[in-house]
Amino acid sequence: MIKNIVFDLGGVVITLDPQQAANRFELLGLKNAMQHLDSYTQQGIFGDLEAGDIDAETFRRKFSEMVGHNVTHQQCAYAWQGYAKEVPQRNLDALKRLRQEGYRLILLSNTNPYMMEWVDSTGFDGHGHSVTYYFDAIYLSYRMNVMKPSDEIFMRMLMGERISPSECLFLDDGPRNVAAASQRGMKTYCPGNGEDWTQAIYDYLK
Repeated sequence: MIKNIVFDLGGVVITLDPQQAANRFELLGLKNAMQHLDSYTQQGIFGDLEAGDIDAETFRRKFSEMVGHNVTHQQCAYAWQGYAKEVPQRNLDALKRLRQEGYRLILLSNTNPYMMEWVDSTGFDGHGHSVTYYFDAIYLSYRMNVMKPSDEIFMRMLMGERISPSECLFLDDGPRNVAAASQRGMKTYCPGNGEDWTQAIYDYLK
């Protein structure tokens, strides 16, 4: 019986716009930005930031060296937050409804401190709430020093919550992440980026 629903952030809770992010990074001087950026698993200093191997200031300094001029913290945040296209109200309403129905909601995301400056702020949902308003627990790659689809991140989330994989439904728009969660024993659902999952999720909760 499913008691816990584990959500990815980008592509599921919020709709992603990788091209907008790439455009913002290119305006800062990064050539061929799409070759450096990946919606699921970042590479180089971008991956190091999301894996927690470097902090925001180290990323800013290294990125400045990469593009050949000083880039501010605010500019880095603006570029990273370009990934966020929208936060569909239907998703927020569904999260509140699912909690009211008795499910424990967990966020498990590959992300970074620049993105979380917005997600953790009261400007996240347009109603004065941060993402924490919608979830019972939050697990983030850069804080855990491990990224999806590593089995370790799933294992640590399950241990932290003291829950069984068989009691979890995992939603992620990344096929590799869904496959890894399935191997760990979780029931899975892989909606596309921006897809309306709010009613279809009940087919997986049965």
